[in-house]
Amino acid sequence: MMSMPVAHRPHTIRALAPADLAAVVAIDAEDEGRSRRDYIERRLRAAQREPGLHAQFAAGDGEGVVGFMLARVLAGEFGQRRRALRLEAMGVRTDQRGQGIGRALFGALGAWGARHGCSAIRTTASWHDTALLNWFDGLGFELAPEVIVHSRVDGGAYRAERDDAEAPAEPAREIDYGRPEANDHERLARDRADVRSMTPADLDAIVRIDHTITGRDRREYIASRLGEAMDDTSVRVSLTARCDGTVVGSLMSRADLGDFGRAEPVAVLDTIGVDPDYARRGVGRALVSQLFANLGALRVERVETIVPVRDVRMLGFLNALGFEPGARLSFVRRLPEAA
Repeated sequence: MMSMPVAHRPHTIRALAPADLAAVVAIDAEDEGRSRRDYIERRLRAAQREPGLHAQFAAGDGEGVVGFMLARVLAGEFGQRRRALRLEAMGVRTDQRGQGIGRALFGALGAWGARHGCSAIRTTASWHDTALLNWFDGLGFELAPEVIVHSRVDGGAYRAERDDAEAPAEPAREIDYGRPEANDHERLARDRADVRSMTPADLDAIVRIDHTITGRDRREYIASRLGEAMDDTSVRVSLTARCDGTVVGSLMSRADLGDFGRAEPVAVLDTIGVDPDYARRGVGRALVSQLFANLGALRVERVETIVPVRDVRMLGFLNALGFEPGARLSFVRRLPEAA
């Protein structure tokens, strides 16, 4: 008996809605082999809180959701000067693959980004995931001129003599992303600076320091990240450092609980800055030291960040403090400017 071809209904692309949660979780679980409901629910909730900073789409066939795509706006993370979209997660139901649904979702994402002033779509993937890498290649992604470096939270021992004599000098300007080894966090935080959780009252000081470093007023971006830190402390870990009773440094990071096949929670270091007047006093190391202590309590085992390839000094600094390149690669797809 001859089998008849399956007739597929036409698909429509629309904005993802809260009611789509169960369908998205089910599609994602097909790919991952486990449910990531908490991660996906957080992403949908973040989009409701800040709709201008999230692009989330669903593909439907008239009977329900058969595919999804989640992305958020990068408005200053990793020292980026131009707005971009970060593609975080996507999925298509197994019985609907091979029909161009993923490409249609990506087209909607690109159009949204161009309309909202984004210059590119950025993402990451493991170099082991050949299927995903091939899909990215077909969409025009290229390797970005940057390196993803990471370090385990529990590695090594931070020795005072190394801090004073062997470790490379902290950069005098921003992005002194430092990775102190795991123990003696309290000593560093106490001796170097008074490090504490970020509060709304810190906003003006953080904006001032950031403007001194970057030459730009990024109040909107910083206020948005600070608001997220206050709203969901289990995802955001944001800190300030004080010397002489004044805020002289800040750090913003977030727990990345599921982007493209991550098997473990990872903290992503987005932004760190130290007042140039307090450079080379270990403020950056004290901030990251406390970050590692906090992440250990949250059972987050690894921290990563992105550094431009051209920033040789920063890469050397991170390497000396225990960071190293991992299996993940950074990709970028440029977007045309909206007419």
